[in-house]
Amino acid sequence: MEGVSKLFRKSAKRAKPSSALPEGLCRQFSLAEIKIATNNFNDELLVGEGGFGRVYKGFIDDCNKTVAIKRLKLKPGQGLVFEDLRTKVVLLCQLRHPNLVPLIGYCIDEGENILVYEFIVNGNLFRKLYYTDHDEHDRLSWKQRLRICIGVVRALHYLHTGVKHTIIHGDMKPANILLNKKWEAKLSDFSRFVSDSTMLDTLGYVDPECRITSGLTDKSDVYSFGVVLFKVVLGKMHQWRLISLAQKGEREWSFNKKIDPYLKGKIAPECFKVYMDIATSCVQNEGKDRPTMNEVEVGLEHALELQESADAASKDGEYYCPIDEYTCNDFWGFASPAIVEYTSSSSLPELEEFLSDSDSLREYI
Repeated sequence: MEGVSKLFRKSAKRAKPSSALPEGLCRQFSLAEIKIATNNFNDELLVGEGGFGRVYKGFIDDCNKTVAIKRLKLKPGQGLVFEDLRTKVVLLCQLRHPNLVPLIGYCIDEGENILVYEFIVNGNLFRKLYYTDHDEHDRLSWKQRLRICIGVVRALHYLHTGVKHTIIHGDMKPANILLNKKWEAKLSDFSRFVSDSTMLDTLGYVDPECRITSGLTDKSDVYSFGVVLFKVVLGKMHQWRLISLAQKGEREWSFNKKIDPYLKGKIAPECFKVYMDIATSCVQNEGKDRPTMNEVEVGLEHALELQESADAASKDGEYYCPIDEYTCNDFWGFASPAIVEYTSSSSLPELEEFLSDSDSLREYI
């Protein structure tokens, strides 16, 4: 790849920039410029691929600026009118938020629809969670993960309420959460918004109401973000199984065997309970039962405060399994209904034996 980079860097320096800056913000690139920036879409510069197209690392402005170039892949009938796409992209270029990846410009030329973003160096959250080395120094700590989630929800809150016309992201997933040098979240990829697509390509993250209405709402982003919250703490469990457990009111301690092993003993019980309550509320089947992004933001900030307070009071920063400790603290709150139900059909000796076996009691609960 180094050889390819050197080769097209030389050709890029010989090219004269011809892009324009409509409205002083959004840059319109020619296809010739894009091809120079990506060495004619060379596969060695490919950094990602998804339902909406391929992403290439590219170099513009005499190779002085590194960018991410997304070559949109639209299905038949999804072709965009120039002015419609241009209007949407100019709108996105005007967005200003510390947790959004800046959109630099676009290219609509010779049948190509291309978006040009600022390049974010540390890749995406998906790869950091699931494809990192086993070295603990390469893993994201619990507080880092919390701060990343808070950054994302702030960006979504801004899109929903901080701009003149609400923008629905529509493709919220770990792969679209990029991380900068300081491991801060940068929400990326507005391909669905730009293309007006109704395709539901990311199974497991899609709002179930969308399958009925085929329309995205702000609560669709809330649902998808809730799935992200579960993935951040629980790891590789398949989304369908994970969300099913949450929607059935699964208790915190039942997630014990599913939590990311790296996080065991590192999450304060109070923080974990608040976090799981937020995540569960986000993935309710009906949008009206889900919180707003503002409410999610407040809840996650509270969870972080609880973790920081617990860490300050802890001698070694280690905790008993948060699920088990929480269960013990409120054990009889969980156990009482089961005991009442059991005693209605059991003799006293059977009840005494039942209560003496904590594993049986927990299984029954």
